Amino acid sequence: MYNIPALNKQIGKEVSNYIDQLTKPAGSLGRLEQLAIALSEMTEAHFPVVTPPGVLVFAADHGVTKEGVSAFPQEVTAQMVLNFVNGGAAINVFSEQIGALFAVIDVGVATDIPGEGFVQEKVKYGTNNFCEQEAMTRDEAKQAVSVGYEQAKAMIHQGIRCLIVGEMGIGNTTTASALLAAISGKPVELLVGKGTGIAAEAVLHKRTVIERALALHQPDASDPIGLLSKIGGLEIAAMAGAMIAAAEARLPILLDGFICTVAALVAERLHPRVVDYMIAGHRSQEPGHRIALDLLEKEPLIDLNMRLGEGSGAAVAFPILQSAVTMLKMATFASAQVSQGGE
Repeated sequence: MYNIPALNKQIGKEVSNYIDQLTKPAGSLGRLEQLAIALSEMTEAHFPVVTPPGVLVFAADHGVTKEGVSAFPQEVTAQMVLNFVNGGAAINVFSEQIGALFAVIDVGVATDIPGEGFVQEKVKYGTNNFCEQEAMTRDEAKQAVSVGYEQAKAMIHQGIRCLIVGEMGIGNTTTASALLAAISGKPVELLVGKGTGIAAEAVLHKRTVIERALALHQPDASDPIGLLSKIGGLEIAAMAGAMIAAAEARLPILLDGFICTVAALVAERLHPRVVDYMIAGHRSQEPGHRIALDLLEKEPLIDLNMRLGEGSGAAVAFPILQSAVTMLKMATFASAQVSQGGE
């Protein structure tokens, strides 16, 4: 179904050897050296290019908000879409800072949003309350994945060289925690955090809600479409689809926080090789994020105690990728006529 190429390890070896010839002690630029090698393997280029990045923000609502799991009401999702359109959100200013192409996609907001400036690809008006019934049908889950896939392909056609996916959806930390519990098999209490900032007693309620949903649906971790249809989110499905499209095109995927990393775990179940093209941008304050990163075997580039979502942490981390590829412009010992150290 999907065709994700293997990393080009030969180019990685060549770039590694080249980095050892740059005018610096071997290994002295640490993870930047590892990043440059990884980016060369992904892109099949000795001198990878990561600019311009593309930022896709997928917006959708979650029926589980009826259970009182969020500090904010559901209508905030639609209000924030308009904020994105008007350039007023964190991801807007960070995207501008890094020169990113930017798009907002309504894949499942619970209301009709007036005006222009966003992509209308609504699969349905929010998911069902997964405490009572499955979040969506299998066909709707597949459609949401396809929306993300096609939106990423369209942005790749515009010339982006790195993909950042973000999200907006009140209630989506509950959905992501449910998905992570099903995928990881770990107890819900280890995964659930404050989300948008709920109180301690509300966190306990959130755990109970997730446990009820898992008991009701018994989701199968090996069935990604089943996971999404039973306990998933439309924007999470779309994010997974976008990651698949980027990996098919040999584009690096810079992961954001908790929601995004859970979407990455879903994408891994759609095609395991997609993980080879992922770089963890940052570590979120959400407790489940560490577990999700461990499952992907990814070490984040930064940890700034962020927990906003939208793709904001990845956008802040993006300049580190720029530094990694810019490093390759250094002189070599031979070109600079600098003597190399011996044993």
